[in-house]
Amino acid sequence: MKIDIVTIFPDFFRGPLEHGIIRRAREAGLATIEVHDLRAFAHDRHKTVDDRPFGGGEGMVLKPEPIFECIEAMGVASREGRSEARQSVILLSAQGKRFDQSVANELAAMERIVLICGRYEGVDERVGQYLADRELSIGDYVLSGGELGAAVIVDCITRLIPGAVGNQASTQQESFTTFSQGQAGDGPSSTCTSGGLLDYPHYTRPADFRGMGVPEVLASGNHEEIRRWRRRTALEKTLRNRPDLLESVVLSEEDKKLLGNSD
Repeated sequence: MKIDIVTIFPDFFRGPLEHGIIRRAREAGLATIEVHDLRAFAHDRHKTVDDRPFGGGEGMVLKPEPIFECIEAMGVASREGRSEARQSVILLSAQGKRFDQSVANELAAMERIVLICGRYEGVDERVGQYLADRELSIGDYVLSGGELGAAVIVDCITRLIPGAVGNQASTQQESFTTFSQGQAGDGPSSTCTSGGLLDYPHYTRPADFRGMGVPEVLASGNHEEIRRWRRRTALEKTLRNRPDLLESVVLSEEDKKLLGNSD
């Protein structure tokens, strides 16, 4: 996969791109990540990339010229041909569709993605209308710019690239992960996806820490009881922290019984 990041603060990404899974994926040749300085495509003496908004208002707006020139210089497929070429140009802004695990899975299947980091009061609307093919936000809040959002998206996508994570099966056992093909309707086990809910609780050694013990069922060796415990606690945690997720998944009869028996 090739990932391009367009920003006015290229040095911001020295940290996020040089650690953990992202670094390993780059070193293994699984992902190529390039950061582009938007100011390199501004041709005036001051390298100006922003201007006042038409109609008045507070703040400054990123100009369309340098952004269009930057994307065109990359040789990205035309907007009409990107789907077939498995490419996507993404504008990061507070007005975008909310980024989630399903979007991450979709983007991870691409061959190339371009992330345009918004800044200041926003980006000239023509970038979203005629250049980018999607607009994304990482949450319902406002950041100073799209750099943090781009780092989040790169991390989330990179770990889904086959080979990036040491045990790829672990990426199928996490919060928000939906059913793999052939699993739907059977209910997740302890070794498959969470079915779109939050992950179950995890424990490790020591078995007793300052009087706080590990649930006995996890040390019982009874795999069926462990599976049921993990599913029940995942349902309970989802109900407690993110009840909205329960509205978008199909609960099995066993799930309903487990929820009904929870305290």
